[in-house]
Amino acid sequence: MSTSAQDQHSFGSPTSGMTRSYTSPRTLFGMVMTLLAGACLIIALIPLFLVLFYVLTQGANRLNLDLFTKLPPPPGLKGGGVGNAIIGTLMTVGIGTLISLPFGVLAAVYLSEFSKGTTARWIRFATNVLAGVPSIIAGIFAYGIIVVTMGGFSAVAGGVALAVLMLPTIVRTTDEALQIVPQDIRWASAGVGASNYQTVLRIVLPAAIPAIITGVTLAIARAAGETAPLIFTALNSPFWPRGIWKPTPSLSVLIYNFASVPFEAQQELAWAASFLLVVLILLTSILARWATRKSVY
Repeated sequence: MSTSAQDQHSFGSPTSGMTRSYTSPRTLFGMVMTLLAGACLIIALIPLFLVLFYVLTQGANRLNLDLFTKLPPPPGLKGGGVGNAIIGTLMTVGIGTLISLPFGVLAAVYLSEFSKGTTARWIRFATNVLAGVPSIIAGIFAYGIIVVTMGGFSAVAGGVALAVLMLPTIVRTTDEALQIVPQDIRWASAGVGASNYQTVLRIVLPAAIPAIITGVTLAIARAAGETAPLIFTALNSPFWPRGIWKPTPSLSVLIYNFASVPFEAQQELAWAASFLLVVLILLTSILARWATRKSVY
């Protein structure tokens, strides 16, 4: 018997029952579910492209160099830009990230590696509750402990408010990232004589870095678009930022102020700032994905 004949004898001929029937109920069900999943994917992406298209068409005529390098104009006048708000947004979000990142990662390491049982469950529950707290409550909290205490609005107060909002996202994503690191890696590290702290710092955390960065990106994306906490803490300023302890402008507050005025020039500037804010968040997500495109484990 030839090789091809043996193969047909072993695996069935093209006309045997092993061939795929495109009219069988299972195949039809699979095709229908595939089409349904694809349609749901398209529907989920439609809002993103509509938002980008709408804000771009509304503020396209203000996308020029002046938008990035000049101050906002007085009400009713044309020209100017949102350069101060861009810098202020980077300042407040940067301060919030510097505060929330170490606390969030260390808290997640404690939950995943050193705390078990009832304590860990209650801490995770408290983190979930904090994630659902309205952003304006975080602004009032930062206003009470920073603005009132220091006697003025500032970028630091805004950063503290944003850090409160970013903290639960960082804790939850880092905790989940550490838990999905294979347990065999920890056992192998302990087998060569490494302590728990050495295992966490040199093995577990490096393996979870891609997922941790993704979580930090999500937290930054949420914080960058918040308005209410910054109104209570950083306030606003029509001038360039003069320090982290001074009132600081931001894109979200500028959009809120200019979108409600009856002047067309300011409304166009608000749309242009909206587009910049969306693009800033999108670029942050893309850069994070690019930086973490290779997973260690």
